[in-house]
Amino acid sequence: MGMETIERSWEPMDEKLTVEVVSAALVKHAYLADEGLATSIFLSMALNKPLLLEGEAGVGKTEVAKVLAAWTGGKLLRLQCYEGIDVAQAIYEWDYARQLLHLRTAEASGATAATEDELYSERFLVRRPLLAAIDHGAGPPPVLLIDEVDRADDEFEAMLLEVLSDYTVSVPELTTFRAKVPPRVVLTSNRTRDVHDALKRRCLYHWIDHPDFEREVAIVGLRVPDAFPGLVRQVAAAVEALRDLHLYKPPGVAETIDWVAALAALGRREIDERSVALSLGSVLKYQEDQATARNAGLGELVRVALQRGH
Repeated sequence: MGMETIERSWEPMDEKLTVEVVSAALVKHAYLADEGLATSIFLSMALNKPLLLEGEAGVGKTEVAKVLAAWTGGKLLRLQCYEGIDVAQAIYEWDYARQLLHLRTAEASGATAATEDELYSERFLVRRPLLAAIDHGAGPPPVLLIDEVDRADDEFEAMLLEVLSDYTVSVPELTTFRAKVPPRVVLTSNRTRDVHDALKRRCLYHWIDHPDFEREVAIVGLRVPDAFPGLVRQVAAAVEALRDLHLYKPPGVAETIDWVAALAALGRREIDERSVALSLGSVLKYQEDQATARNAGLGELVRVALQRGH
């Protein structure tokens, strides 16, 4: 069964879905997307196609799936990819401990020995994210987040491609599960390696870049509403300057949010060299990057931030 034949009976939104509706819903859930990203999310929902998001770490890729789940009411099912991930972690496995307990209980009670059909029933089936997303039952479709797919290997990508082709999972001992209503699928990649073309063809694609200064200020203001507005602008300016230092891991929006939250927790309304030095671990997570920033001069970083932030 191809994706185009899948039943589409769930309508979670009361109003007609448009790019503007998507954008407004994201803002309502503290996610400020540009027009390109809002359009990609709209098309993914309207066409029932997976959305592949690529970009540097910390630019908000994973957050898209979390916000979609909060907005639509669908359960968030997260599959964190890593090298060596297999069917047992991604799709399903059998609860062997419970099966063994069932056998021993049957023997102890003198009952008829458990049959294979009893042991390999849904009672003992452990649904991992892919199967849970396909066999999700009634209600709003879940949001399936396949996070950092670039960390998985070729064999996993091939399996994933097969599942996303028709939203079908076969459990040989039991049955074949088919999605009546497909889940909403978001894949993310930090581009540590290229995702295969065959998988990309199944998806809509969008690259999320670091936002410009004013958009980053707006994003952080949404996420840390209690922070002093001047502090938000100064920190965003400081992060912008840090990204120009050719760091091993340039800070993303997530780190900007963390830094503002840390400084606000310290009671700062404005950055200064001492507060930057004390809170640098909120924004730079590698010792080498912190050394680079200090060598460039924290005083100069503060000067630039104050000038740009006013």
